[in-house]
Amino acid sequence: MRCISALGLTLPGVAHHFAEDDDGHRSLAMAHPDGSWARAEALGLGKPVVLQGGPRALFDTLEALRTYQLETGELPVRGARVLIEPDGTTRFAHGDWRATLAPEGGA
Repeated sequence: MRCISALGLTLPGVAHHFAEDDDGHRSLAMAHPDGSWARAEALGLGKPVVLQGGPRALFDTLEALRTYQLETGELPVRGARVLIEPDGTTRFAHGDWRATLAPEGGA
């Protein structure tokens, strides 16, 4: 069984790691199988320095989800319409947000 987040639904296959040290230095690393990557670093609650590359802007997608949550008080998956296809593909839609989750073991 997979643990799926709003980020995982929006960008299936993305791997991410967050760390914070005792001095308040925070770092986030993200990677996707399509070659997209992002790294963000900040001190305390300061604005992060972000580097990203590849075909998708991973950090921008994460920020869009966070902004949506701050503006609406919820994540787009709440209240989403869900369509489950015969092959197990699951499609989510809520407003302009869309996500597709391939069946376990699928592409």
